[in-house]
Amino acid sequence: MAQSPNLTRDQARERSATIATAAYEVTIDLTDGAGGPSEKNYPTEAVITFTATRGASTFLDFVGEALTSATLNGRALDVSGWSSSTGLVLDDLAADNELRVSGVGLYTNTGEGLHRFVDPVDGAVYLYSQFETADAKRLYPCFDQPDLKARFTFTVTAPADWQVISNGATVSTEPAPGGGTRHAFATTEPMSTYVTALVAGPYHVVRDHHDGIDLGLFCRSTLAEHLDAERLFTQTKQGFDFYHQAFGVRYPFGKYDQLFVPEFNAGAMENAGAVTFREEYVFRSRVTRYLYERRCETVLHEMAHMWFGDLVTMRWWDDLWLNESFATWASVVAQVSATEYSSAWTTFANVEKSWAYVQDQLPSTHPIAADMVDLAAVEVNFDGITYAKGASVLKQLAAYVGFEEFLAGLRDYFAAHAFGNATLTDLLDALERTSGRDLRTWAQAWLQTTGLNTISADFDVERVDGHEVFTRFELVQSGAEPGAGERRPHRLAVGLYDRDEAGRLSRVHRVELDVTGERTPVPDLVGRACGALVLVNDDDLTYCKARLDPASLETAIAAIGQVAESLPRTLLWSAVWEMTRDALMRARDFIALASRGLVTEDQVGVLQRVLMQLQVAVGSYAEPGWAAATGWPSVTATLRELAGSAPAGSDTQLSAVQALCSARLDDALLAEIAGWRDGSAPLPGLTVDTDLSWTLLGALVAHGAAGVAEIEAAEQADPTASGQRKATQVRALIPTAQNKAAVWDRLIHDDTMANALQDAAIAGFTHPAQTHLLQPFVEPYFQVVGQVWERRSSEVAQKVAVGLFPRWAIEQSTVDQALAWAEHDHPTALKRLVSEGRSGVERALRARAADAS
Repeated sequence: MAQSPNLTRDQARERSATIATAAYEVTIDLTDGAGGPSEKNYPTEAVITFTATRGASTFLDFVGEALTSATLNGRALDVSGWSSSTGLVLDDLAADNELRVSGVGLYTNTGEGLHRFVDPVDGAVYLYSQFETADAKRLYPCFDQPDLKARFTFTVTAPADWQVISNGATVSTEPAPGGGTRHAFATTEPMSTYVTALVAGPYHVVRDHHDGIDLGLFCRSTLAEHLDAERLFTQTKQGFDFYHQAFGVRYPFGKYDQLFVPEFNAGAMENAGAVTFREEYVFRSRVTRYLYERRCETVLHEMAHMWFGDLVTMRWWDDLWLNESFATWASVVAQVSATEYSSAWTTFANVEKSWAYVQDQLPSTHPIAADMVDLAAVEVNFDGITYAKGASVLKQLAAYVGFEEFLAGLRDYFAAHAFGNATLTDLLDALERTSGRDLRTWAQAWLQTTGLNTISADFDVERVDGHEVFTRFELVQSGAEPGAGERRPHRLAVGLYDRDEAGRLSRVHRVELDVTGERTPVPDLVGRACGALVLVNDDDLTYCKARLDPASLETAIAAIGQVAESLPRTLLWSAVWEMTRDALMRARDFIALASRGLVTEDQVGVLQRVLMQLQVAVGSYAEPGWAAATGWPSVTATLRELAGSAPAGSDTQLSAVQALCSARLDDALLAEIAGWRDGSAPLPGLTVDTDLSWTLLGALVAHGAAGVAEIEAAEQADPTASGQRKATQVRALIPTAQNKAAVWDRLIHDDTMANALQDAAIAGFTHPAQTHLLQPFVEPYFQVVGQVWERRSSEVAQKVAVGLFPRWAIEQSTVDQALAWAEHDHPTALKRLVSEGRSGVERALRARAADAS
């Protein structure tokens, strides 16, 4: 596949200083000339009107098979110098310009540009575009950077039985001369190239409308029976109602389509008026409430982008964090305020913040407002800092300036910069006006630094009238690590918890205050009863590591499951897990705590996260000898007990079974799983549907209790695209040296492998019961990862660089090989990803040493 050019920030600034785009007329033909779908390529044409500095030069972007012609202001241009990597040079520009360009575009199977998928069930062809960060140039010739906005008018010829969707509403359809149907779309409002869209194929569609907005839901025809349109439309309408009120600006892009597309690389993409989602969000088998909640968050995240990202867009990718962090923050606010998921801040603390804490302690940590010098830097920064730390800091900012003042500033910002581009400075100016707070120092402290502050309580107590009361209470803030050790301004709350009449731990007092510097007195707590537990950062207002004092830690260890409310309980889970990751709590002690606390955890999202942490603790952080002899049997016994004791058919039961299937199992448990799967010895309440059957089969195959015959039978029973992916993953689990070598060889050398199948094979390559089979691939990883990076696009190569890093080899020799590899010349982005893998092994080595002690 042709590589996209690595546009630099300086090149983008120079181009936007030279030209200003006004409009695109894009014409694309997706047929084979006789009305059927084309297979490999398609003709594409763009007519671009733009102004420029008279006499200046610039360049046009296009990545495809060929650029066949170009005419600038009636003057034919020599296109022989065009290449995908350099684009087409445009010289001697006029003040007002019209550029006509024709080319031949190429379909992809990597989730970039215009992705082409063939449904294995009925042979139908489905297409969809994915352009972030800068792949619009794969569909049509353009000036592909976010600050060159324009109005777009698309005309698309496609097979007659296809749905065709773009950003604007369809204004007409008519038979095309060569067969098929020509679809003409309404001209859009000004938008950036990366949020334009084209989706086409025989998609199933359900339509509705709300508050003057036409709504559409689309999925492949073979998934239509599983599309829960009523629930999705309800959440969509709730989102519009909330955002209209909160943002003070109506949705600006006419109709609103949501499209679930196959083999998608991400969760979703905020194309204006035509949002694409990974089709795994159309649940064909039973899933937990947690996954419905996460899908709702994604729906509302992409909708928030219609304002923050699409209506008002960053000038350059330096403000990518603001784009993604805002949508993440807004989606949780909308969930809590407008949907059934009123405990979404618990999930945020449990999922997003956990992700941020991991990312922010890696050697590759970077400021939230990162220095994005080029597209290569951008493409590895869709990470836990850009999304999750940034969203956490926006939550802190809303607490710092006041929630209503924060919304008022947003309304001013949207009104002032509608359909244009803006920067962080523009947003801070608006928030300063509405809040009266000076945010320059705040922004420097939070956005230009790295790492986490640790905040703990330091206090004295004495016994008064039979109760222990505080005689002194201070909050102690460490310098941020890793980084330069800065201390930040925090708006946070401290909560005191004690036993209520039912014996549960409930909050009895709360104080909110500004914390600055190393020590901050909390006079409001002096003279108050200590209670059973002190929770620093109660309500999760700020972004920090909250350390528990010894007495509170004892309470958490003994009674974490007895905390009445979900948010403080998940903050305690987070605190003890971070202590485990930092080698301040032995892995075996976390395992014991989790095994007790999971039994009463009623938030399935928290439950699933702790189940994952439990397996990391035993598989990576526990001393290997103890883990093999005691840890794994203890963990699997806990999971089996939970699966049997949970209410029949509950989310807890399903979560326990799923976790059990990814564990290291003995023969007795494998026999039970086989009985669940074939129905000979069912687990009461457990419905073994299609996806769960694959999950159970994967557990059996990974341990040699099932093999090729069972995989082939399952694939015949599920001949769908999902079945192909599941079969690919389960085949990769076959526990033989020959199979692992074959999977490795394909992942490393087959550059034509579809992105979804690559993901599946990587997911099945490693398993906690197979580390002995994976040792031979440690040294080859460092020998070949650079070659893969050189041959493939960043989007695709990242999956191999991250997914096949030898995290299973928790040995000093792995660290040494990674350090030796890094001494050589490699692309900066690849070095970053390898350093992250190395850091994970180093952390595991420290945790194992602590566990052994």
